[in-house]
Amino acid sequence: MGLFSRTPARPGPDSSSQSMAAARPEYGGGNPFAARYDEARPRWMDVATVTVTLAEGNETLEVVGESHYQDALWRLAGGRGSPENYVRQDIYAMLLAEEGNPYDANAMSVWINGHRVGHLSRIDAERYRPGLLALQERHGNPIVLAGVIAGGGIRGDGPGRLGVFLTHDPEDFGLRQPQLTFAGGTMRTGLSAAAATDEADESYDLSWMRDLPPDDARAIPMLRKLLASEADVLDRHFMLTHLEAALYRCRDAFGSALDEYDAACRQHDSEMAGIRAAFMAKWGKVPLLELYRQMAIRQQKAHDYHHALWWAERGIVVYGDDAARPEAVDDLRLRAAGYRAKLSR
Repeated sequence: MGLFSRTPARPGPDSSSQSMAAARPEYGGGNPFAARYDEARPRWMDVATVTVTLAEGNETLEVVGESHYQDALWRLAGGRGSPENYVRQDIYAMLLAEEGNPYDANAMSVWINGHRVGHLSRIDAERYRPGLLALQERHGNPIVLAGVIAGGGIRGDGPGRLGVFLTHDPEDFGLRQPQLTFAGGTMRTGLSAAAATDEADESYDLSWMRDLPPDDARAIPMLRKLLASEADVLDRHFMLTHLEAALYRCRDAFGSALDEYDAACRQHDSEMAGIRAAFMAKWGKVPLLELYRQMAIRQQKAHDYHHALWWAERGIVVYGDDAARPEAVDDLRLRAAGYRAKLSR
């Protein structure tokens, strides 16, 4: 959990502090911090300052629909400048329940400095909206997340668009689920559990992680070199996981990063039978596998719902009934249902 109050006005990081408790109009359902679908900006944002609560975390929260707000995003990022330049602008974004949205009764919009810049996906909006309303009620403030505006540059099909990438802790929104416990903590990706038993288990050796360069540009070739000679399936799993994360972080730094990311995910999936068997032998559970959710999201953003469905269903099969974090399977099932609905139209 990472919650504390600060006062970006509409909400930028440099505003002076002033509570807006006396200027809180209520929207549908008694929610004082909402946005109407048919309003350019909520009226309560027009006061000089707005006290907010910042929810911190390290997990990505997907934002969709940024393509409809490119003009606002470019203004927030300081202007278009040279087309070949890449953009990375640190921001704070406010999450608001959206009232009167004819397409999604649970809609949640994303706002930066008084500008609507996107929404949560339909699946995430349904999951996160109750937690957002509970946080607003508990703290008496709107909720903001840290993140970046990133993108730009020249792509194969022309100038790149800007996207919004937010970080959060799902537990702040009441999405905590039962987890597999092991000596020393709880299992997520399995890395901590593997590191805790590294010296006692001679079948794999995670010492290579200590030697990884801190910057992705140098870590990527080193990971490729390690993978070329590594045979142990658990080592290969963690190497591929690190490689995928580094390539995805570099998606705005060099043009081939996303193609290389896709290739790494396909390679990772092709080895999953052996990896899964190693998980079950060691822990009796399958830890969180980021590649299936992330690849489903990637295909969804490209409106390729056939491949988005494939990755979601593939992840469900890999987890089976043995997921250490059942919410990961629930998330993939919701996504798969959404993709099937899209394909049936």
